[in-house]
Amino acid sequence: MQLFIDQLVNGLTLGAIYALIALGYTMVYGILRMINFAHSEIFMLGSLFGLGAIALTAHLPWFVALPLAFALSLVGCAVVAGTIEKVAYAPLRRVSRLAPLISAIGVSIVLQNIVFLWRNESLAFPNLLPSFQVNLGFAVLSGLQALILAVSIILMVALHLFVMRTQLGKAMRACAQDPDAAALMGVPVNQIITLTFLIGGGLGGAAGLLNGMYYGSIKYNMGFVPGMKAFTAAVLGGIGNIPGAMLGGFLMGILESLGAGFLPQAEWKDVFSFTILIGVLIFRPSGILGERVTNKI
Repeated sequence: MQLFIDQLVNGLTLGAIYALIALGYTMVYGILRMINFAHSEIFMLGSLFGLGAIALTAHLPWFVALPLAFALSLVGCAVVAGTIEKVAYAPLRRVSRLAPLISAIGVSIVLQNIVFLWRNESLAFPNLLPSFQVNLGFAVLSGLQALILAVSIILMVALHLFVMRTQLGKAMRACAQDPDAAALMGVPVNQIITLTFLIGGGLGGAAGLLNGMYYGSIKYNMGFVPGMKAFTAAVLGGIGNIPGAMLGGFLMGILESLGAGFLPQAEWKDVFSFTILIGVLIFRPSGILGERVTNKI
């Protein structure tokens, strides 16, 4: 029983990171019906921005250095994502959906190789937090696990409130439902799309920083596997559905951790997770909470 609880805690921690990444995929798809494959490299850049901030603030106390690292990761990745949207995606907005998809793959390769040329080996990522534990009675969390869960939940709740309670969030939902009708109603569709990329990029950057702290190292190609799993989580929950991306991320993390803890070979954890996914998609292709896509007649 204790092993199950420990693996569940590990799964929730890992799932929180997947959920943050998945939100970037699902928000862009919800408005543009496009899979932003460069989002995994935004996640990787978030860890690099965080590491750079930590190096620059090494002389400061951890409770000052860590928020600064989060701020740089969020803002830096948001700016990169917004720039990518303007340069690589906006000119292709009125053409076939295949062109932006190819452009996204190209941007992903370019970003990864830029970092590869700068540093192609793993970099150690320090954990700034002092060592402590959080006892919940039925489970004990390390300080880092508690931080990851707390930050992820705060960001996800903030995103949900922003989308559901603000004018800009209402405009985002209108663009997701029907961008042409939203434009006729005075919604600045292009600016809303850029805002979507900024928010998704910021969340990906935060996930990159948390991932670096959790595993203790980062590398130029670190975004591929988490990005693939986060995209899978978005599909599992219902692509284009923000609560679905959150749910799918946590489910992917839990399935992966339970697979690693209870399967004879820990390497089979990915097989276990994706087998469950295939089963869900066979019996419910729109995902657990349903795909948020408008059918136009």
